[in-house]
Amino acid sequence: MTPAQKNEAIEVLKGKFSQYDNFYITNTESLTVAQVSKLRRLCFEKNVEMKVAKNTLIKKALESFNDSKYTGVYDSLHGVTALMFSDSPKEPALILSSFRKTNKDKPVLKAALIGTDVFSGDDQLKALTSIKTKNELIGEIIGLLQSPAKRVLAALLHHHESKAEAVAEA
Repeated sequence: MTPAQKNEAIEVLKGKFSQYDNFYITNTESLTVAQVSKLRRLCFEKNVEMKVAKNTLIKKALESFNDSKYTGVYDSLHGVTALMFSDSPKEPALILSSFRKTNKDKPVLKAALIGTDVFSGDDQLKALTSIKTKNELIGEIIGLLQSPAKRVLAALLHHHESKAEAVAEA
């Protein structure tokens, strides 16, 4: 790679890190070309961007932000690295989990940055699959807010029906 190509690659990575609050760092070293293609397709279908990049370039791109939230992922930048960028904090985890069922637990998760939280190590994958997305949290809050209202309405309706029965009997 020429210095110009390296700078261009760093700029592309900086753009991705700016665009997405969530990214996963995986090791795709043990995958065949066909497996990597299949993984890319799965990512594409779920609006997850996958990029393979040199660790030194990834680190330079991250360091350029001068943001301490990235320091926790530097240790995971070794071996062959594929980045997975997503608006969803858990979609890449779901893709990896499903892909690994038929590919002998590969690729390995090295780290993930979700907002400002770093999840390091392959053992974090299960926790990442159960992260609640913004829409799931909103749905739960709406459900909780509706719940007391439904109980109040049901109680009022029951009270009204009881009163109507009493009047009818009299």
